Amino acid sequence: MGSNGSRPAGAVLVGLTSYGERARFGVWDVEAALLPRTYVDMVVAAGGSPLLLPPVAAAAAAVDALDALVVTGGPDVSPSLYGAARHPRTGPPREERDAAETAVVRRALDRGIPVLGVCRGLQVLNVALGGTLQQHVPDAVGHTGHNPTPGVFGWTDVVPSPGSRVAGALGGPVRVRCHHHQAVDRLADGLVVTARAADGLVEAVELGGSAFVVGVQWHPEEDAADHRLFAALVAAGSPSRTTLR
Repeated sequence: MGSNGSRPAGAVLVGLTSYGERARFGVWDVEAALLPRTYVDMVVAAGGSPLLLPPVAAAAAAVDALDALVVTGGPDVSPSLYGAARHPRTGPPREERDAAETAVVRRALDRGIPVLGVCRGLQVLNVALGGTLQQHVPDAVGHTGHNPTPGVFGWTDVVPSPGSRVAGALGGPVRVRCHHHQAVDRLADGLVVTARAADGLVEAVELGGSAFVVGVQWHPEEDAADHRLFAALVAAGSPSRTTLR
């Protein structure tokens, strides 16, 4: 911030939603708001200034200060949010985070700021707009390739749709890092599928008519050599590309 409390000229403030989890560090074992460092590093590499948003409802008010938003990955979205019974393989709900991110996404959409949803973030976007989720992907595609080993990222080949924002950022087919067992089932009104995997699974969606609202089912923050999606988000949120909101 400048000496008068204003933001430095050209700075693009990018909010990053965070986890609410119990964590151990030093002598402490406490509830914490945390986020893998890869997200922060990717925003910085793309030219943005990262700001972590805690998983509490009050975080939605902070959206008014942002130029762009990243809704990060994490645990399963509660099926109660889309009127479904819990699948045996669905993880325990993080109700506070679900509520916080839903509020943050809706506020960002109301304000018209650019949004990038990553893995769970795509799912939150779809559910917030009225869509549903496939709760266990192997039931739909017949294999575990999208989440081959707990705690280890796999690889998925993705084909973006020509003319989409994902294609504009990444070009043609790409090989990406993935780790998920849930995915889009019924697509929310207003969203358009803009990339699929070879097995037909939805890998990217975009909000029609928006400046930049993109969700990807993979983890672009896990490829330090490729920050093109984050760069596209930062460019879309640049003051030179936007008008007063």
